[in-house]
Amino acid sequence: MGLFTKSKKESLDKGLEKTKESVFKKLSRVVVGKSTIDDEVLDNLEEVLITSDVGVDTTLRIIERIQSRIANDKYLSVSELNKILKEEIASLLKENNSIDLVNFDFEKPASGLPYVIMVVGVNGVGKTTTIGKLASQFKKAGKKVVLGAADTFRAAAIEQLEIWAQRVDVPIIKQKMGSDPASVAYDTIESAITNNADVVIIDTAGRLHNKVNLMNELSKVKKVMQKLNMEAPHEVLLVLDGSTGQNAFEQAKQFTLATEVTSLALTKLDGTAKGGVVIGISDQFKIPVKYIGIGEGVDDLQIFNRTEFVDSLFK
Repeated sequence: MGLFTKSKKESLDKGLEKTKESVFKKLSRVVVGKSTIDDEVLDNLEEVLITSDVGVDTTLRIIERIQSRIANDKYLSVSELNKILKEEIASLLKENNSIDLVNFDFEKPASGLPYVIMVVGVNGVGKTTTIGKLASQFKKAGKKVVLGAADTFRAAAIEQLEIWAQRVDVPIIKQKMGSDPASVAYDTIESAITNNADVVIIDTAGRLHNKVNLMNELSKVKKVMQKLNMEAPHEVLLVLDGSTGQNAFEQAKQFTLATEVTSLALTKLDGTAKGGVVIGISDQFKIPVKYIGIGEGVDDLQIFNRTEFVDSLFK
């Protein structure tokens, strides 16, 4: 069971059900009439992983690992395929800097200033909802949280974040629509320092129509924050919609070019059979997946634990 509580593990199992059913259904067809893992089985396995949105490059890496094991033991049976696949995916996630965090608690920076999270991602991926759920989880962990509504491009973004701030009962710093996002970020950090907050979560514009503009905007937000806190942002969290499969890969590519992303949150995994995208994105971008969304409830934003994730996928 690892570090997860029973209820959280059960939520994870349920949240990954569609992906698990899809993968196992496909895997069962791969091994029909086969006793050992041969080239045909591996070719079919390759197709299973690619169609499960693991991604081509990551799939080839997994197949190579399995081929290496077969070379050492020519008589691996198909009954061992699930076990081998589980072990290799777990190993891959470990190599890709995926860290098994225990909870939403953290140490406040040595400077005594708030821990600043800048959240990026396109509109519609669940960015605002993720921020709200994060605020709730941090508050439950005993942290003093301040939200910053720096996505001033969309009026709805400010309103949605306000609703979450009221629901979670945490302060929000905002300006009117069209205001300078960097100015909102500055005011948020200033307020957080004044009120001795532990963590600041800043929402940013979710548009990718012009990568240069996005890059300039995010760079400006960072520079202005650093006037008050030289270490800010401590974390740049990219939120991706797991149900979009390969589109999530493209968004990750665009945002990692536009700014220095340090962690990932993958949302909406409960409504899709494309949970394999977690494995592929972690592998391709070498950025740790920190949170996954597996349901509508506040507690359904879970810390990503690679051990428990792989266990739920191959249970």
